[in-house]
Amino acid sequence: MGARRGLGGALLAAVLVTGVTSGTANADAGSRQDLWQAMVALTEAGVGGVQLRIHDDQGDWTGSAGFRELSGGKVPTDGRFRAGSITKTFVSTVVLQLVDEGEVALDDPIAEYLPEYGFDQRITVRMLLQHTSGLFNYTGEVNADGSYEPGIPLAGQDYVDNQFRRYTPEELIAVSLAKPARFEPGTNWSYSNTGYIVLGQLVERVTGTPYATQVKRRILGPLGLRETVLPGDRTGIPGPHAHGYFAYRDGGDLEVADVTRINPSWASSAGEIISTTRDLDRFITALLGGRLLPADLLSEMTTPSEYNPYGLGLGLLDAGPTCGGVYFGHTGGLPGYLSFMYATADRGTRLEFSVTLGEADLEDPAVFERIQAAYGDMLTTAICDSPPANGTPLRSQLAAM
Repeated sequence: MGARRGLGGALLAAVLVTGVTSGTANADAGSRQDLWQAMVALTEAGVGGVQLRIHDDQGDWTGSAGFRELSGGKVPTDGRFRAGSITKTFVSTVVLQLVDEGEVALDDPIAEYLPEYGFDQRITVRMLLQHTSGLFNYTGEVNADGSYEPGIPLAGQDYVDNQFRRYTPEELIAVSLAKPARFEPGTNWSYSNTGYIVLGQLVERVTGTPYATQVKRRILGPLGLRETVLPGDRTGIPGPHAHGYFAYRDGGDLEVADVTRINPSWASSAGEIISTTRDLDRFITALLGGRLLPADLLSEMTTPSEYNPYGLGLGLLDAGPTCGGVYFGHTGGLPGYLSFMYATADRGTRLEFSVTLGEADLEDPAVFERIQAAYGDMLTTAICDSPPANGTPLRSQLAAM
């Protein structure tokens, strides 16, 4: 979730949690001394832990920093984590495969496939994929005047009390449809998890099987992504992993909850996937390399809308000519976890990482700004091969993601 915007974003401020660590790193920095130091600096700024994988002209490198749990321990470099909205890129890939097979048309009204919901007839499959449908985001929206319009319980004690609640896609869509549309379909851009819940339902309607089954058959199996899990109602994270924490104010006191175990059904096809940096690297390499989609549909996927640098389930990050140019991928986040998966079109530079959050209070503007700056500096150091200068354009972009 981001700044109360949903499941994605650069620092994803709506997670409203972070942590404090001594900043000891768990890998030999080698030729990546600057990056290693930037990871440590991020943990010193206030997050719990970081695990990162990068491929570029220097080769392949993985490292980690920070703590595995509040009680200690090293963050594994091969650990699983909740990848949040990176799930959307998996879902969009499946939808575009169905387009290639003639089962779905991008510019068909979604109401033709799912008439029972009473969707606006002007909303198309394409609009859902690129967040231009206008559907209210069931995880909550920030209004034009800066006020917050809540969706399902995702803040403070309400979230902790509902940590193991089971949601159905129908319930999540109903939350959205009970609110007015944000704008006329196709006339603006607003990040909406609702669209990807609807797309999960579309996949099920067209194939006769759950969306998760199709992701496994079409992507995980063929690519050998054995570390990636679609958990459904299962609450744990299998295998090695760092814990994520949720800090919040309750009656003025700062409380910290371990949110490693949750029922992720509230995220479902908008953000439930658990993965590793290794599997995400294989996925983005295969996707941009044309192994999963024909060239014409990959082109559709990587073409941004006129309103936002976001295509069909892929975001575009322009790092500038000195830092690799345009990257394609997605960010993600659930309470306790932030994630990142981006690569250049030629796959020459690829970067994936997971940040786990701890016990610091992101409601404190100074804490939030410090962590946001350190996050941007780590990313810039990774893809620009050097520490960032103040005011770098990439840091400005990150602040807006």
